[in-house]
This record gives sequence, structure tokens and C-alpha cells, in this order.
Amino acid sequence: MRRTPVRLLGRLAAAAVAATVMPGLLTPAPGPSGPESAVPAAASESTATVFYYTKTKNWSAYRLHYAPDGGPWTTAPGVPMEAACTDWVKQTVTLGSAAGLAATFNNGSGVWDNNAGKNYVLGTGAITVKDGVVAHSDPCAETGTEPGEGRTASVYYSTATVGWTTTNLHYQPAGGSWTTVPGVGMEPACTGWVKKSVDLGAATSMLATFNNGNGVWDNNNGVDYTVPAGLTTVKDKKVTAGAGDPCAAEAPDTQAPSAPSKVAASADGVSVVLTWDPSTDDRGVTKYQVTRTGGTKGTLVSDLGSTVFSDTGLEVRTTYSYTVKAVDAAGNVSAASAAATATTGEEPTTPAPGKPLGTDPRKDPIYFVLTARFNDGDTANNRGGSQHVKSGNAANDDPMFRGDFKGLIDKLDYIKGLGMSAVWITPVVLNRSDYDYHGYHGYDFYEVDSRLESAGASYQDLIDAAHAKGMKIYQDVVYNHSSRWGARGLFTPKAYGVRDTQWSWYYDEKNDGFEYDGLTVETKSGKSYYNGDLWSTAEPSGNTCVNWGTPTQHTSPEGYRIYNCQWPSPTSGMFPKAYYHNCWIGNWEGEDSRSCWLHDDLADFNTESTPVQNYLTGAYNKYIDMGVDGFRVDTAVHIPRTTWNRRFLPAIQERVTQRFGAEAANNFFVFGEVAAFVNDKWNRGSVNHSAQFYTWKERKEYSADDAKAALEMYDYEQQQGTGSQPVSDNAFLDGNSYHAPDHSRFSGMNVIDMRMHMNFGDANNAYGNGKDSDDSYNDATYNVVYVDSHDYGPNKSSERYAGGTDAWAENMSLMWTFRGIPTLYYGSEIEFQAGRKIDCGPTCPLGTTGRAYYGGHLAGDVRASDFGTVSSASGAVAETLAKPLVKHVQRLNQIRRAVPALQMGQYSTEGITGSMAYKRRYTDAASGTDSFALVTVSGSATYAGIPNGTYKDAVTGDTKVVTGGTLSVPASGKGNLRVYVLDLGGKNAAPGKIGTAGGYLK
Repeated sequence: MRRTPVRLLGRLAAAAVAATVMPGLLTPAPGPSGPESAVPAAASESTATVFYYTKTKNWSAYRLHYAPDGGPWTTAPGVPMEAACTDWVKQTVTLGSAAGLAATFNNGSGVWDNNAGKNYVLGTGAITVKDGVVAHSDPCAETGTEPGEGRTASVYYSTATVGWTTTNLHYQPAGGSWTTVPGVGMEPACTGWVKKSVDLGAATSMLATFNNGNGVWDNNNGVDYTVPAGLTTVKDKKVTAGAGDPCAAEAPDTQAPSAPSKVAASADGVSVVLTWDPSTDDRGVTKYQVTRTGGTKGTLVSDLGSTVFSDTGLEVRTTYSYTVKAVDAAGNVSAASAAATATTGEEPTTPAPGKPLGTDPRKDPIYFVLTARFNDGDTANNRGGSQHVKSGNAANDDPMFRGDFKGLIDKLDYIKGLGMSAVWITPVVLNRSDYDYHGYHGYDFYEVDSRLESAGASYQDLIDAAHAKGMKIYQDVVYNHSSRWGARGLFTPKAYGVRDTQWSWYYDEKNDGFEYDGLTVETKSGKSYYNGDLWSTAEPSGNTCVNWGTPTQHTSPEGYRIYNCQWPSPTSGMFPKAYYHNCWIGNWEGEDSRSCWLHDDLADFNTESTPVQNYLTGAYNKYIDMGVDGFRVDTAVHIPRTTWNRRFLPAIQERVTQRFGAEAANNFFVFGEVAAFVNDKWNRGSVNHSAQFYTWKERKEYSADDAKAALEMYDYEQQQGTGSQPVSDNAFLDGNSYHAPDHSRFSGMNVIDMRMHMNFGDANNAYGNGKDSDDSYNDATYNVVYVDSHDYGPNKSSERYAGGTDAWAENMSLMWTFRGIPTLYYGSEIEFQAGRKIDCGPTCPLGTTGRAYYGGHLAGDVRASDFGTVSSASGAVAETLAKPLVKHVQRLNQIRRAVPALQMGQYSTEGITGSMAYKRRYTDAASGTDSFALVTVSGSATYAGIPNGTYKDAVTGDTKVVTGGTLSVPASGKGNLRVYVLDLGGKNAAPGKIGTAGGYLK
């Protein structure tokens, strides 16, 4: 939906809210037997009393930031709200002649609720805002007294069938007057019930109707309800006078609690997760007993104070049955139990739409795609842009925006068939530049680029489709910069110019009715998607750019004169300091690299500014709410660590926790690009510019001002130097033992392993460099590891990796078994575009680069029955899947999934001889998992001081019995991995040979 920016804080004007009438509910007709009006009337024509629900926020302060219709906004952060009653604050606003107001709420310290970027549209009278729902009500109205004979009516109303989030009671005591529409707010009583006590005075009954505060009514089919004094329930239009309290609880010492309801079991690989709804009684349920009754593993009993239970390390293709009972505070166990079954190794249960999968990200190998270059599912949204002919793309019939979400959805089974369970996609926000298919020139951060979406294939559809296959979506996000055109909703330049005869081909005639959306052609010229709305030969009103329109000494590549303010510049005054930094980077390892512009296409946000922080937090909250599983953070090094640690990372955690719970937040994977293009441990000795630096919290207090704090932190850490940085053993075994990692100093950001990436010209070199750095990360087991990407190959090469198939196989064998998360750039599984220049902009056709279109290799049909297993394939994609590296990746993924130590384990090289040889272990007492593996990637290895027992190789099935603490493995060949797993019996039994021998694993 297109939004119109407003002046203050870049907030977006909200759309009108329409009330929906629910089936079976009627609006009361006016007359003596019912309410006087079907539409809630304002308590005052000139005021609005805004009530804000606090329980789900837990802020220490609440402020209302508002603008009366047609009027200005208050000064940010707005006016303080005052306590109203339990769980509510309020503020009365004088509106004058306005009919309503736009509103946002915040905690006074930069955390906002702005209705997901749309603002709240409020009217007059008493208005509630509760968890994003607007209604008309006074939740604090005191209308009743303690129950008394003949004087009080206590009404319980069942909401189970109406589904309202707000319920009002509109009533008339016998002989009295009706309350003011919509009545008084009812309060929660227990699950499915709300209540209100009404003082009847001398009356013995009252007439009553109920409504949701937004025009949806239950008035007993037009005749109103008659409610007598005493306790009365109203459920499904039935009035029960003298009823018992529907929320009454029996004492825990007289009756055991009820069993939980709706127990569900879902299986993924060799684990089962149980979920259930807690018992609705109030007898103090404190824990649940979970008993496994099926399979061959005996009985498992656990007491949990949670509604999630995980059972891991089970057998593949085995059905397990579970029962769940509730236990109250007195130790009473429910007589009945709820049951569920699940079969491991089957397709996972389809998750709820718009909800992240929420599992440990180290389990999920990542496949990285440039969405616009991967697969074309809908040609109607293809766009070549202004450089289509000049680039040579037109001659190849290869528009820059070619792939889309529909094409990606269509080939999710290809990615799953490779064995990859997470897809990292390039930024999805609306972009704006001459060559913006990659997604890193964001223009409207609240809008998904329409060149990627299709009917039935929106971004939400992609997320849900991936989740239905057990696959995650990691969204590439940019906090550092916008496009040269600014950021819609925050700041956009008024105009660029000058349009004269030499530039008329580029700056189209101004069209006041045109608003850029990336997809629509500007109608006057009939050719432009980009520029028709912004050129101006005359200096625009309110211009701040110095020397507007005067010619410079510079010319374009075509020889055309360039004018001042024709192109974005941070030093021109064109971009206000409140939103953008006003300098160019002079030293890439200096402080200015975190506070100045990278390029004129990348307008550098002032990320230490509260309006910018609010804008970006609100935008990315939208995508969190859609259920993405994590963020890859572009250009993370160009934002101070203090800003990440104070603002953006806590905001991500808060939003995920608020929407999906603490476990989902713990597993929401954030990994940053801290681009250090050197081979040393610390980037040219600068800790502030090194990847591992960003994985740590701050270790001292700095100024409350974010800009000052960034400088203080930079200076302090530079003075401390590389020798005084924190260290961690989170990635390392203690001998042969796994130990619980200490994440208390973790910042919330993991990183791409730039050092391994830079050294992957040779696997052994990458391995040695990786080991050397691992004590300086908070936890290197979360490092994202790849050979090449959309930007660089090893050693900052500008070409896609061309080391040969054998080298690729060895690299992959290392990545899939060493610590960290293996990541594959699209097409590397067939050495796609090997040796080609990765990116040359519009100076050469995309088809000749490392960002070429991949869809031709995916034509046909493919179906995956499991990760790494393809059940059927036809056409070109079948040929692609037959390639040797594809077979190699598939089997590596099968092995990694079967051995928890390879996914989440710590490692050690103690007592080991061999060039790329290590031992790994992962232990989890809660699930009973213990996995110990010995790995050698290519050469021979000897392991001394290891536990005695039986070891089985996952590649060949070879079995070795260790009695003296030593195991030797002969050389097997380049990339011909060996993974000897200790057989610990039961669910920790060694799997033996996994998969089928191929060209490299044999």
C-alpha cells in the first residue's frame, strides 16, 4: 500500500479503519427498547480521551504523540500519559473542530508503537488502543459496587463465539436511562468470559446489549437482553439468571487439575516437539508431565513449566506417542491426559502462517540467492530500467529484474533437494536507482518491491511457502544507507536538475501525478520508471542545496555538463543532518568509515539520530511480524557498535519476543557483513573494523548521546588495542567434553566469517585462519562461512571462484563439518559462471557476470521428499541435479543432519595429527543428546586421548573399536571426508553409513 509521508519523524499517514459486522450480530435499532444510536457517539465534540493498554509493553513511561486532523504533530516524543486504572494509561486531547487525530505511542526513549508504520487513526470520545486494536470504550469506568441484595447485577458475557478483543456493556436500569453509546468496558474474567458489575439502585433488573466498540453489536436479535439483579451469564444469546460463577475454581486439595487441551506433536528429522494449551482452571497448575509411550526408547518423564517440550535424538521413520498431564501446586496430577503422536523423518507439520520456525540456526545450511536473478516465475513484473539497452541486457532479452518470489517459490524444492534449509534473499524493500535489481538501494523501507511480487506470490506467500517445507527465510536488510533518492517516509530530495537539451533523455518531463513504485511506467514519457517526478530546472522552494543549478567543471561519461545539485552529495546541503551524514569516507579504517557516505548511490543514514532509528526499527518490525527467521545485515561495519548494541539489536529482540516469544527471539538469526578484506586476525590492527568486534556487548558506559557515545567507544577500543579485547572458549571443547557456552556478553549480532572467506583460495589456508580467530568471537559456531558471494571471491577477487571442481569439493567438505554455518551462493553447486567478473554494473550484460540469470538451469519440474533427497525431476533441472558437486552437497547435508556434533558442536585439535582434522562434540542434557565425531577432510589423521568405544564412519560405514584412546584414519583423497561417530547407544547410537557413495565421498 502506498503511503504519504508526514513531516515529523517521517511517520506515515494512517488509512481509515472500517468496521466489519460479524455474522449473527445485529446493530440495535433506535427506539425506546434499545440504544438511541447504532454508531458510537463522541463523549465530547471537541475532545478525545485515549486509553492505551500497557500490559504487553511493560514500558517505564508512556507518551502520546499525535496530530489532530488537519493540524500539526506534537513535538516528539509527545505528551506524557497518566495512569488510568490497572493495565491502562490515558490522555485527554483537545481537538477543537477536528473530527479525530492520528496517534503513535512511545516510551520516551526511542521505542515506538506506530501501528506498524501506519499510525493509529482515532476519533473522539473514549477510545482504547489495545495490542493494535482500536475500539470505543472506557476500560476504567466504575459503574458497580460490591454485590448486594437487590442492588447489583453481575453480568458475565461469553466472548468465545464472537471473538472480540474489546467488549462494552450498554445498559438501562429499569425506570432509568441508557448509558452513553457504546457503554462501559467489561473486564476479563477468565478464558472466554468478560464481566461487569452494575449498581441498579432501586431497580431489580436492567436491559442490556453488548458491542465491540467499533459498531458490531449483540442486542439479542433486536429485542435487548433482560438481566436481573444477582449473577447472570449471557452465552450464545441465552440468559441464565442466578447462575454459578463460570470462572469459579475448585480448591486444589479437593480435585486434581484438568489435563491440557489441544496437544500437538510435530516431527522434524529425528526430533519431536510437543505444544499444548495450558489448563484453563485456576488451581495453580505449575508443571506438566510428559511421558513417551511409543517407539523403542522406553519412558521419558519431564516436569515443565512451559508449553513446549522437545525430544531429540530419536530414530528416523519411527512413530512416537506422548501423553501430557497437568500438576498443580499441591502436587495433584490430572486424572485424564492429552495425547499426541508424531513420526520422525517425515515432512514437518505445516507451521502457522507468518510465524518463524524458531529453531537453532546452526542446524540450517544457507543458500544465498539474488532474487531478481534466480528464477522467473512471472514475466509481467520484469523490468529492464533505464540501463537496459546501454548494459547490453536488452540484446540478451535479460532484464535486470527478472527473477521474482513466484520463481523462488516454484524452486524451493530444488533448494531443499540440495539439502539447504535456509534461504538468504537480497533486500525486498522498494528500491530506486538506475540499476537496482540487487536490492541495496532502498527507497521505501516499508514497501515490498512490486517487481518481486505477483498475484498469489507475495513476500508473505514466499515466507509461508518456505516454512511449510521446513525452510527458513533470512532477509537481507540495510540500516546504513538509502538510495540516492532518499528514503520515502523519512526524507526525499525535492528535486534534482538541471533538465536541458543534453539531459532531456535522462530527466523526463515532470509529471505531477506520477509517484514512483518501481513497476509503473511514467505516463508522459511512456518510458521511465524512475525520474519523471523529480527533475527541476528551476530552484525548488525550500532548497538547501548550495549553488543550485550552476554548472561544474565535471562532465558525464557521455560528455554532458554536470550541474551542482544534479547528483546527490553529502557536502552540498541537499541531505539534512537530522537524517543523513554530511561527509565522504576518507579513511576506510578510520572513524569516518562509520559516519560518512560510501558512494553517491548510497545516501548514508545518520543512524545516531532518533528519527532515523525509529524509521528503520518500524520498517523492519514489519518484516519480523511477517515471520522471517533472521536478518543478514548489509554494511554492518559502517554503523558504530554502540548504535547496534543500544538501539537496533535490542529492538529486534524486543519485537520478536513480543510477537513470538523468548525462544523464537533467541533463535532469530542476525548475521552482519563486517567487511574486512585482509588476511590478518584484526583488520589492519583496527578492532573497530574487525568482524569479531561486533559480536560483543559494550564493556563500559558511554555518553547518553548516541553520536558522542560512538566516538567515545571508538577511541576507547582503539586505545585498548587488539591485545585487550575479550576472548571466549565458546567454540572449543574442554578436552573431549562439551561445556555450556557463555553468551552473557553476546551483542546479539553474529557475523560472516570474512577471514575464512578471504583465504578460501585453498581450504587448508581457510581452516588455519579460521582457527586462529575463533577465540576472539563471542561464539564462532554461529559464524556464516562461504567461499564466494555476490560481491567477492577469496582474496578480494572480483571473480566467482574458479579453483576447480576438486577444490570446490574440498572446500565444501570443510564447510559442512567445521564449526560455523555453511553457505552457498546460488549456482556454485554447478560452478556457475566460474571465473566471471561478479559485478560490472551497467557497463556489461548481466549474463556475462557472476550475477547472471540462473533459471535456465532450473527449467522443468523438481520435487524433494526430504532435505538432500529428490524424489523426482525432469527437464534441465534434472541435468543440474546430476552434476557431481550437487551430489556432493546433497550427501554432505545428509551427513550433517544426522550428526548433531557437526551442526552445533564445539571443536578441538588437541591430540590430533593431520592437516584438516578435528574432533567435535555437542551435548544437551535436556534432550539427552550426546554426539561425538572425529573428522578428517582430505588427508590422514591420528586421534589420541579420545574416549574408548566403537566408532562408525558416516561416509563408508567402516567400524573401528578404540580400546587405548587412539584412532588412526588413512588419507582418503581431496575432499573425500571421513566422519567417525562414537556409538553411545540408544538415541545416541552412531548412524553408520549415510547416503550413497559419489565422486567425492566414497
